[in-house]
Order: sequence, then C-alpha cells, then structure tokens
Amino acid sequence: MPSTRNRYRLLAGALLCLLVVVALAVVYKADVRVLDELDNDLESGPQGWTFRHPAAQSFFLFVEAAFTTLPMAVYTAIAAAVLCWRKHGRAALWTVVVMSGASLTTFFLKGLLQRKRPVWPDPVTTLTSFSFPSGHSTGIAAAAGVVIVLAGLLVRRRGLRRALCTAAVLLALLVGLDRIFLGVHNPSDVLAGFAVGGFWVLGGLAAYDPAPKAKAREAFSTPVPTTRKLAVVLNPIKVEDVDAFKAMVDRAAAEAGWNEPVWFTTTVEDPGRSMAEQAAVAGAELVIVCGGDGTVRTVCAELAGTGVSVGVVPAGTGNLLARNLGIPLFLQAAVDVALNGQDRAIDLVKVSGDGIGDDEHYMVMAGMGFDAAVMEGANEKVKAKVGWLAYVVSALRNLMFPAVRVELSVDGGEWTRHRARTVLIGNVGYLQAGMPLLPDAAIDDGVLDVVLLHPSRFLSWIPLAVRILSKGRHTDDLVNRMTGKTISVRAGSDTPRQLDGDSIGSGRELHAECVHGKLLVRVPR
Repeated sequence: MPSTRNRYRLLAGALLCLLVVVALAVVYKADVRVLDELDNDLESGPQGWTFRHPAAQSFFLFVEAAFTTLPMAVYTAIAAAVLCWRKHGRAALWTVVVMSGASLTTFFLKGLLQRKRPVWPDPVTTLTSFSFPSGHSTGIAAAAGVVIVLAGLLVRRRGLRRALCTAAVLLALLVGLDRIFLGVHNPSDVLAGFAVGGFWVLGGLAAYDPAPKAKAREAFSTPVPTTRKLAVVLNPIKVEDVDAFKAMVDRAAAEAGWNEPVWFTTTVEDPGRSMAEQAAVAGAELVIVCGGDGTVRTVCAELAGTGVSVGVVPAGTGNLLARNLGIPLFLQAAVDVALNGQDRAIDLVKVSGDGIGDDEHYMVMAGMGFDAAVMEGANEKVKAKVGWLAYVVSALRNLMFPAVRVELSVDGGEWTRHRARTVLIGNVGYLQAGMPLLPDAAIDDGVLDVVLLHPSRFLSWIPLAVRILSKGRHTDDLVNRMTGKTISVRAGSDTPRQLDGDSIGSGRELHAECVHGKLLVRVPR
C-alpha cells in the first residue's frame, strides 16, 4: 500500500476531481444557459474549422472510432491479459477495476443529468446519446492514468517511462480535443470526463496498490535461531532516487517483520566485497544487494558458504541472474521477494586464469571471444539510456569478430582443438530476451554447460540463431555443447574475456569449477 502521506495526497487529488464534476453538474442544473453559452463560445470556432476541412473531419472521425466504448474495452482486456501473462495479477485487477469504474460512472451520470448534445447549423456528425460527461474523455483519461501508473511501477528506464507518460498525456488531450472539434461534446463535458477518469485512477491507487507483491507466508519452524537482522548493499548509481528507494525498503522491511535495515553503499574501488563481509560479521540473516550484475556477483561470492541469504534486487542492464531465477526486474517487487520469498541453494563458479585474481567467482556466465567483445564495446552512456539495446548495437559492430583457435578440457580430460568465435561457460541457460543459449543448464545441478559458436561466414549467423531459438540438441562445428564440473579453455592468442557481463581484459586461459549449492538466494515462493 502507499505510505500514509502519499495516500492522503491521492485522496486529496481524487476529492478535487470529484469536486470538479459536482461543480459542473450543479452549474448545469442551476442555470443551464450560463454553461451552455460559455461552452458554445469556446466550441463554435473549432467545430466550424473542422466542418470546412474534410481532411480534419476524416482524422477526428478516425480518432472517435478508435477510442469509443468497445475499442477501449478491448484495449483494457488485452492490457489485463498481458499483465496476467507477465504475472502482474495485481496490476491487471487494478486496471480492470479503474477502467470499468470510470465507464460505469459515466453511464450513471449521463442517465442522471441527461444533458443534450450541442446543436450546430452545419454539424460534422451527430450523436443521440446524452452529453455529460464525455465517455471518450473519461475512458482516455483513465487509460492515460493507468499507463502512467504502470510505467512508474513496471518500466525501469527513465527515458522510456517519460516517453510513455508524455504519449499518454498527449493522446488524452487529442481525444478531448477530438470531441470539441467534432462538435459532439461541450468543453465542460470533456473537462468532467477527465475529472471522472482522474478520480478513479487516484482513488484506485489510494485504495489498492497495483505493484507486484508476494504474500508473506508463515515461516517454517526451524531449530536455527533467527535474528531478523537485515542489511542492504546498494550501488547508488543504479537507482534514480536513493532516498526514495531507502524509504521504500525501510517501509517494506517493517511490514514484513524485519529489523530496521543496516545500509552499506558500494564505491568504485570496492563494488561490494567488504560491505558484504561487514554485513555477515554483524550477524545479518538476510543481505539485500541492489545493483548491476557486477555488484550482485561480488556480494554473492563473498556471502557464499556463510549461510546468509541473499536477496537480489536487479538494477543493472543484463540482470541475468534475476531473469534465470524468476526474480522480478522491478525494484519494489524484487524487494518484496527478497523479504518474503524462500531460500534456494544455487551453484556458483570459481574461475581462474592469466590475469585473474585468486579468489574470483561468477554466478551466470563466463566467456571468451565475441560475447566478451560485445560486453566490452557496450557504451555505458548508451546503456544508461536504452538498456540492453546497447548490447545489440555492440553486437552488430562486432558481428564478424575473428575466430580463435582454442583448446578445451572437460573434467581434467584430454584437450580437444576447436575454432570458435565465442566460447561460453554457463551456470544458467538463458540470455537476454529469454534466448535459450544453454537450454539444459540449471543453476543448481552441480555441473557447467559450455557452448562453442563458430559461424564461419556472415550469413552463418542466421542458421545459428535458428538452432539456438529452436533449442536444437544437434552439435557440430557451428554449435558445439559439452558439460562438466570443471571446464578449462586455452586460446591461441589474447582474447577478450568477461564474467557475468563485466569485461576482465584479454587473456589466453579461462578455468571454471562449479561449486555446488554454495549460496542461498531468495526466490519467489
């Protein structure tokens, strides 16, 4: 639920919208001529202009048809279905209630007040139903509010959120102007419709929180004493409003029965190692880590084997660990899973090689070749603006990354020779957009999956993509897969390398060993 202060603000906004509707209705009933004369003065110019311009008539009639009652009901049903498919049942329910409530309120008010449509000497089009309030305006105002609320909850990129909110507001204004330029509604009808839509959006938010939220369940009885101590390791550059994020976590922790969180902030020099160590030493039962894949990897590696649970709040670009564990990519929902979810023991991977530190681990995937060049070439500023599309741009630039001669050994066995543009050693199976690069990989099976990709020509990327997307098991020189507890790779020349999307520089060796069930991570129940 919204905080008490925010709820009061929402209720105040809903009350203001209600007062606008009531005031217009009272003025209309008290002396209809005053309101009619004012509406006529405001509307006569736009309606006359539309009548003189056939192209404008066609455009506004199209807008009218696109946002009448039946299409709006279809749009609402589609939006609710998509939200349910994406497992956002609360948002789907809230959307349906807001849109249905706004529509029913309009129907009731039309029948109660029975205001007639404006009459023009040269009408563009005529309608016989009652006028107050405008159903089109009510529907589009409610829809615009729904888009703005859901964008704030479910869209992480600020630029995309702003674009969606701006488009929603402009579309609402267009539909409102459409009713005036067609001459089928008075300006006061449109204003009342906007107020009704706003009332249901604001009132709906005050009454029901559409944010994804897991239900806290009764904890299992355990002989191990619980402290309810909570620590949070935050990469501050990954969240837009640090203070708002902290307030949200503090509130959610209190509601879930946790102690007040102890906060740690990462630095450029230390991406979370010492912070995770301090949290464990201080007796934290749960450590929430909020940041990109690099921050998550560092904190998880430090807490592996300690028995301390890790709650992952993905705030980066890739967020592959969260994607593969089913953790929501939205901050509030991920925090809720961290506080109320269940522990799952997963593997992590110890990695070594030339130029790699003695105590280095990764959670998701290590690679040599094309994939590492893509990660290295993704511009940080572009990533901040468009997210994972930055990787697409980098991939197109590096599409013909030269093939490398490599030798590979599985579980200490005989070295085999290959040519590959990229070698990936995975602890999980899926990449961005659900691409099943290693469909048989599981994060808790105790083994690693390795894939060698060698598209020999530019057009070879097409059958390679088909093979990957179809989850084909056939192996050959184009796509070759192996599994083992330990994987060792040696390249014939210095080759770019990456761990969980972070470039670790070029080198010739990469050795990976699966450490089975070493880390406890909070996942959805």
